[in-house]
Amino acid sequence: MKMTYADVLAHLDALQMHKIKLGLEAMQSFLERVGRPEKSLKFVHVAGTNGKGSVCAALAEVLGRAGYRVGVYTSPHLSSVRERFRIGSEYISETAFAELGERICRVLGDDQITYFEFTTALGLLWFAESKVDLVVLETGMGGRLDATNVVTPLVSVITSVSMDHEAYLGHSLAEIAGEKAGIIKAGVPVVSAAVHPEAAPVIERVSRERQAPLYTFRQEFDYSLGSDSTWSWGGGKALGNRTIDGLRSSRASLVQPENDSLAITVLQLLNNLGFAAGEQDLRMGLAEVKWPGRMEYFEQEYTASVDRQAAEAGGKKLRYLLDGAHNPDGVKNLASTLAGNFNYRKLIAVWGSMIDKDLPLTLGMIVPLVDDLVLTRPEGERSATPEQLLEYLGPEQKAKARCVAKVPEALIAAQEAATEDDLIVVGGSLYLIGAMRHLLLGELA
Repeated sequence: MKMTYADVLAHLDALQMHKIKLGLEAMQSFLERVGRPEKSLKFVHVAGTNGKGSVCAALAEVLGRAGYRVGVYTSPHLSSVRERFRIGSEYISETAFAELGERICRVLGDDQITYFEFTTALGLLWFAESKVDLVVLETGMGGRLDATNVVTPLVSVITSVSMDHEAYLGHSLAEIAGEKAGIIKAGVPVVSAAVHPEAAPVIERVSRERQAPLYTFRQEFDYSLGSDSTWSWGGGKALGNRTIDGLRSSRASLVQPENDSLAITVLQLLNNLGFAAGEQDLRMGLAEVKWPGRMEYFEQEYTASVDRQAAEAGGKKLRYLLDGAHNPDGVKNLASTLAGNFNYRKLIAVWGSMIDKDLPLTLGMIVPLVDDLVLTRPEGERSATPEQLLEYLGPEQKAKARCVAKVPEALIAAQEAATEDDLIVVGGSLYLIGAMRHLLLGELA
């Protein structure tokens, strides 16, 4: 019987019952059975702790403007699994998703693979059948044993490396960097922002062992901020001593120029490999690239009344910032960006986290900035309850916090408390961002 989109989704949901399994054997075996679709594709492979998706989005935007058909595979999704697969600005259709999902199920038979292995296989098949010019491929976790690490890319990218997923990747930055460095292939150039003193030597050693040319942030390339909200990228001798001035990033994040600098460096290398993008494409692409749920700012009318006339008379335009910050470095950047790049009378935060995150550290960075804290719980067996989050707060912090178990009610609580001069920030978990974004802006895909 032919599988529908809903059937494939149900099958994927069942795969969620299987725990995370790092390793390449299942992916290699499946790809052999379907003719190695990845062999017909060209890739940029992106690993790292924070900033991976931003780099992927920037590369796709600039290269798309230059006329290339670029496939993008990222994870996790916010509200629809189709968000993980994109060519240009178009997400995979439900029809194509169902057809490829059915094919995967048929080939596998009784064999089992994980959710991420299934979606990775589906993405590779779709991009191969669609004959894209290039695929920007984001790792799911780590790199060395990640299901995406079955490709030999044109360029490998490692964004910043910090503590996250310690149960799987290691309990030191050196160990985690070693897992990320697993994507480095013999002779393939590497662009890296892993500059922490514990991480950088690992990336350097693996690159040297595999004779992979290494371009490191703050060494072979860097950026500088201007006085007019612009910034400049500069490449050293290995990158032609080129400088690009007057750049603008599309989001307010204080680390956005770093992520965009990585993308520019990758584009310089791709230019020598047959993928040329003009400076105007680069400027416009970086200024207009969108990456939903990551430092995403917007304004929206709100009214508590369902009556249209009442809404027109008494609505208020509220300001929102959605950011999937969930590990210490991500929350640190969010806190710094709020303090440095946003003005508001009162900061209202809706916050939800996974129980296995560093809650004392992450809450300790964001809560002091907040005037009104709404603790809630996104879906997921790993989600902390609001009451569990509350226990990590001190007496003064507890006084400005409230627990609202259901996400829709937490949003309403924040909206009712906010004025047009305030800012509502949502963070702590991408699962929470997905639920909130769906309530506010609807489906992406």
